Amino acid sequence: MNPSYPIYIISKGRWQYDLRKTSRALETIKVPYHIVIEAQEYDEYAAVIDPAKILVLPFSNLGQGSIPARNFVWQHSINAGAARHWILDDNLRYFKRLNRNVKITVASGTIFRCAEDFVDRYENVALAGLNYFFLVKCPDQVPAYYLNTRIYSCILIKNDLPYRWRGIYNEDTDLSLRVLKDGWCTILFNTFLCGKECTMTMKGGNTDLLYQQDGRKCMAKALVDQHPDVVSMAWKFNRWQHHVDYRSFRKNKLIKKEGLVIPSGTNNYGMKLVEITDTVKDVDVEAVTTRYDEYIAPVQTVVDYEELSW
Repeated sequence: MNPSYPIYIISKGRWQYDLRKTSRALETIKVPYHIVIEAQEYDEYAAVIDPAKILVLPFSNLGQGSIPARNFVWQHSINAGAARHWILDDNLRYFKRLNRNVKITVASGTIFRCAEDFVDRYENVALAGLNYFFLVKCPDQVPAYYLNTRIYSCILIKNDLPYRWRGIYNEDTDLSLRVLKDGWCTILFNTFLCGKECTMTMKGGNTDLLYQQDGRKCMAKALVDQHPDVVSMAWKFNRWQHHVDYRSFRKNKLIKKEGLVIPSGTNNYGMKLVEITDTVKDVDVEAVTTRYDEYIAPVQTVVDYEELSW
């Protein structure tokens, strides 16, 4: 089962095998997508990705980070008749389902469809997305989702919103804050996770253009300038960081669609627990080794695809 809304990957300078993380992850689980690139890099991407999946931008090297590409994608999805669209960073290594304190590697795009169906129950969800794998720790008790917080890197966007991407830095946080300030809701799923590479740890993308030298400080300051009422700047983890206070958005409540009847019981969307007995090929070693204090199920066994109660 695949997502019903289109998926776009914004990518720049990452056609090499070890750098095209998200496209490889989606290929592995057989999820259709568009990869959005600049014209001068077409030959490199087309040599390793099906050209039918490539969207070439009508501009290049504008010095504005990914913002023009993100707005191009937004309009492209509207022109395609979609009510929402997914926009993914190009450095996501894998996708997981968290259930009963175990993170299980998924083998299809079903988690995207589950997230879409849940979001579509409500009138006022502007943004939704999958939380980062390393921010949800298995020993902790976490809810299925967080309401009214930032949505990063793997984002489902309502297309008829009266906003567009802006600025250069921290555009995800900026968009999240703008929709929340206007009374919309956001949903950040913990039960569905993405394996995000840390910022500035991969070549390509915006690393060389925006994040070097004082890039971290510029990022934090730009967000403070945009939202001084809820954002402050601090020196943490040996670098400048922004801090956002989301407490004022607790008043934003989900509004269920009129006449919607939610069936009782658990719907697993056909997902099954499968024990892998054959030799596993083309495994991303980082995806199945321990990170931080996390426990990750061994490659040989996919554990516990049981109940997820909405």
